[in-house]
Formats: sequence, structure tokens, C-alpha cells
Amino acid sequence: MSEYISNEVSTLRMNKGITQEELAEKVGVSRQTIIAIEKGNYTPSVTLALKIAKFFKKSVEYIFQIKYDPSIKTRGHGE
Repeated sequence: MSEYISNEVSTLRMNKGITQEELAEKVGVSRQTIIAIEKGNYTPSVTLALKIAKFFKKSVEYIFQIKYDPSIKTRGHGE
């Protein structure tokens, strides 16, 4: 079973009516970083996740969740 991080950044950003560029400026990263986070191609550092959570006034756990995909098999300890 494989785990991955899903997030609500795109939804929260659109609900707030701001661009990827504006969010990037507010949290101190590039627009490309915001794009990668929204697409699920990049998992932010704890520091960046906290900055995003503070900006949206939401908990980190609300914005970022660990999901599991049982269709993807990975080799773990003892397998």
C-alpha cells in the first residue's frame, strides 16, 4: 500500500480569490512551487506547510492529509 499527501491548497486559494502568484508572495516561495503543491507533485516542508496554514487560518491537518492507495504495492520492512 502506498501513501501520498493530498491537499486543499488550490480549493482554498480559489475560494479566497487569489492567484498562485499572490499566494506564493505571501508565503515566500515561487509560483512554480505553489503549482507543484497544488498538483501533488511536491510535498512542502513543515515550515512552508505552517506558513500556508497560517495564511488560510486553517490547521495543517485540514490542508494536508495522508492518503493511502491500496492498489499500489510497495515493499516495506520485513516483506
